Amino acid sequence: MTTDTKHLTQPATCKTSWLEKVKPHLELIAALFSGLLIVFGWALSKTGMESTSIVIYLASFLIGGYAKAKEGIEDTIADRELNVEMLMIFAAIGSAIIGYWTEGAILIFIFALSGALETYTMNKSHKEISALMDLQPEEALRITNGYEETVSVSQLHIGDLILVKPGERVPSDGKITDGRTNIDEAAITGESIPVSKSLDDEVFAGTVNLRGTITVEITKPASETLFQKIITLVQSAQSEKSPSQLFIERFEGTYVKVVLTVVGLMMFVPHFVLGWSWTETFYRAMILLVVASPCALVASIMPATLSAISNGARHGILFKGGIHLENLGNLQAIALDKTGTLTKGKPEVTDVIIREDLNEEDFLFHIASIENYSNHPLATSIVRYAKTKLEKDIMKPDNMEDISGHGVQAYFNGVLWQVGKADFVGRNEAERFQNGVALTLAEQGKTIVYAKDDKGIAGILTLKDVVREETIAAIEALKNEGIHTVMLTGDGEKTAKAIAAESHIDEFIAECLPETKVNEVKKMKEHFGTVAMVGDGINDAPALATASVGIAMGEGTDVALETADVVLMKNDLPRIAEAVKLSKKMNRIIKQNVIFSISVIMILIASNFLQFLDLPYGVIGHEGSTILVILNSLRLLRN
Repeated sequence: MTTDTKHLTQPATCKTSWLEKVKPHLELIAALFSGLLIVFGWALSKTGMESTSIVIYLASFLIGGYAKAKEGIEDTIADRELNVEMLMIFAAIGSAIIGYWTEGAILIFIFALSGALETYTMNKSHKEISALMDLQPEEALRITNGYEETVSVSQLHIGDLILVKPGERVPSDGKITDGRTNIDEAAITGESIPVSKSLDDEVFAGTVNLRGTITVEITKPASETLFQKIITLVQSAQSEKSPSQLFIERFEGTYVKVVLTVVGLMMFVPHFVLGWSWTETFYRAMILLVVASPCALVASIMPATLSAISNGARHGILFKGGIHLENLGNLQAIALDKTGTLTKGKPEVTDVIIREDLNEEDFLFHIASIENYSNHPLATSIVRYAKTKLEKDIMKPDNMEDISGHGVQAYFNGVLWQVGKADFVGRNEAERFQNGVALTLAEQGKTIVYAKDDKGIAGILTLKDVVREETIAAIEALKNEGIHTVMLTGDGEKTAKAIAAESHIDEFIAECLPETKVNEVKKMKEHFGTVAMVGDGINDAPALATASVGIAMGEGTDVALETADVVLMKNDLPRIAEAVKLSKKMNRIIKQNVIFSISVIMILIASNFLQFLDLPYGVIGHEGSTILVILNSLRLLRN
């Protein structure tokens, strides 16, 4: 009995699997099969088997037109408004009524073929999402009280420990608590070079552990991972329509009513006014019904928008909707936050200048030993830099004292060392050190840290939030697109001026509070029109919301990511200029499609009134233009 059951259920499983594979292509298969039936019916008609050929044509009508007819009828009932699909149904039926079975069948075939092509475009754009979703593991190896258990990723909670072995994908966002490895983060950043990861480093869902076994502590639930956010952003973008698409859809309903009214008049007026025969009058009315249908016009925008969004997603540029993609092409000015956007967001030691009787290694040893036990934000950067230069381990000093707002001091072998601001170590002496070199460095936007021992100023270290390597290239690329660049920062005038000069920014505004950034973006909108804002922090969120297009860095705060209209997943500034170029190309292709489709409709209508156009050529001209428009849109899928 059991064996029989297995035997009976197995074919059903295979059948389901086969259907699942074929399902996405059913519309195209039906269109091609209807084309074969047309050829077969035409061949039969040539041998005198007219009745049989009509039956074959009817089969071609039903098979090829079923999908579009169903879509048209359902949309008409739901929207209570006629649409392009209904025009095609009427045109095909009208052709059959006057005996033009072949032409009617060809009309259905080409209309079905263009519909299948449009469906292919949509499936191609959704393929990016499917590919992403396939990268996310469904199970994880959780460690509980020393025991390993395989659980669903949805069962993971913040604080859980999971084991990720070499070759496995990371199931959820977290930080490494044990082990070292190399991680392939191409799924998130697009970068093919693996990244070294060790204790306390972040790892992201969907990335691949290449080398060592690591233990990861979960820091986000599966529904809130960076990977899941990418999927959600692209899905929402594909479902949101651009202003142009919304206009076309509103225009379509009115246009269809006008066409049907004109076709109704065309069935009678030419007979009485121009003396056409009833056959000629009805024939010309059917041609008008075919050629005046706005199929190509309707297909001018959505395939192009979906292709562009898909292209952007593949390159780490996530658009939250077609409206934002469309707006980017009209960009006149862009405001950029400094910290974490133009710069790395982490201060780095840039200069070490010491007294003549000291050597750099001893100086850094004393400074790093003291700063290692300080809670000042700059201390971590100093210690990190010193460790790359020292050949010995730092040590804990005696009588360590952290004087809030001024600096730190401690004893080494009975000698007092002080590290901090100029006032803390003695301003006059500090400013005279090395002929006032510190003042010169401060004018370059650098922060100065002074060190003093029992002989006076021992040396200085300068720190600076370093400009990203790609920033200059990104700004120049934006300028080449004719976009005015402005830096908004909370830093002082000197630092802002230095960073702006180094970044090649056109203009900068210093000492900005969050509300200041909002006001400046509003002023830019009044002056330039379409303005973008780029940022990564909570303080940038209001300005991101105010701008025509808000652009967030992928490593930014959740608030910035939620507020922005476009997200750069790779934190790669040059991608902004690429996004602008993609938008301009999309807008250009849409304009080409609209002008071409309207021109074809006008030429075909004029030819019909002048009695130059026969129904077969009307069908080919009209439906051929629709296919060309969709193929033109597919160019946006290319790199």
